[in-house]
Amino acid sequence: MSERAAAAHILTADDLVGLVRSVFPPFSGDRKLAMLVDVPRDPAGDNPPWRERREMAAAWAQALRDGASELGLDAVDLVAYADVGSNNADLPAGAVLIEGPLPEAADGLPAAGRPISFEEVFASYQLYLAPTEYSTTAPLKNAAKRFGFRAATMPGFASSMVPALRIDYGLVAERVGALKRRLDDAAGAEILLEADGRPHILALDLRHRPAHASTGRFPEAAAAGNLPSGEAYIVPFEGGPQDASRSFGSLPVDTGRGLVFFTIVANRAVAVAGEEPAASEEADHLRREPAYGNIAELGFGVLADFGLEPVGEILLDEKLGLHIAFGRSDHFGGAVGPKDFSSPSEVIHLDRIYIPQSQPRVAVRSVVLIGPDGTREEIMRDGTYRIF
Repeated sequence: MSERAAAAHILTADDLVGLVRSVFPPFSGDRKLAMLVDVPRDPAGDNPPWRERREMAAAWAQALRDGASELGLDAVDLVAYADVGSNNADLPAGAVLIEGPLPEAADGLPAAGRPISFEEVFASYQLYLAPTEYSTTAPLKNAAKRFGFRAATMPGFASSMVPALRIDYGLVAERVGALKRRLDDAAGAEILLEADGRPHILALDLRHRPAHASTGRFPEAAAAGNLPSGEAYIVPFEGGPQDASRSFGSLPVDTGRGLVFFTIVANRAVAVAGEEPAASEEADHLRREPAYGNIAELGFGVLADFGLEPVGEILLDEKLGLHIAFGRSDHFGGAVGPKDFSSPSEVIHLDRIYIPQSQPRVAVRSVVLIGPDGTREEIMRDGTYRIF
């Protein structure tokens, strides 16, 4: 990589101060920012991107600490905790307020600073950046509603994503808003996917649920979401005592270990067929954790139109196009949460991203939104938006 290219993937102290100002328009009550980072429980589970991210988090915390006065903040602290083992699982009861070097493994945390409960953290800090290995979006969304803070979650963030922090988020917000309005007005979605040349149709029930706009900015209190961002999303209706979900159909997924086909009934994956070993692995996951089969999100990312390319991390890649998630949905206003899984480590919200680089054997042929009166609007054809 050239020096110029390398520089494009580095956030300077001035960049970081500007980023915080942009992401969190200042409130009079903003006093403290916490940089959240997870540390591996098992050193054998560590990996180079995770280590780089922890180092990045520590450096960012120091740079923002030096620039705290420019942001009107009294303190910027690095708060570390033992990893939870899966995306969007609940956070542990306690963490450590780091006072020196960040340890390589969780067993070194007690000696690295002052123990602090997450209840105390949430009550003490008004702003959060969370460049973690495992996504904190679900628990921070839920905690933000209780404590009123604002948080930007950055699971899997890598230096390759830095260009996504420099795009025109005003235009991003316009496109995301246009998608949100359509999702709010829709009663259903009809998605035509083509897997190895064969068509599969998935119908999703969008009744009774509001859509969400993730624009990369948090101008209101009690909000948490991804950064980088640029998507509109909605939880399909999961059904109720007197009203079954109308989601059904076939959902192909190119897992990288084989092409599989989920049979969807009443918004749940109830069976899996396809190539081995992927089909057996997915079927076993459904048997162990039926809540994993919940269709938890229909999302539309817009960042591909801004020239961004996938980097192999869900945080950015899902913002490039259509994605459909399995598992936990309560943090988006759905019904499935930690109580529906067998243990905290099994809680998951997993996005399947339908762009050629992520799923080369599955193509998005058409996405049609259906109004309550039956009107139809095709918003995507051959993976390209038709409404912008």
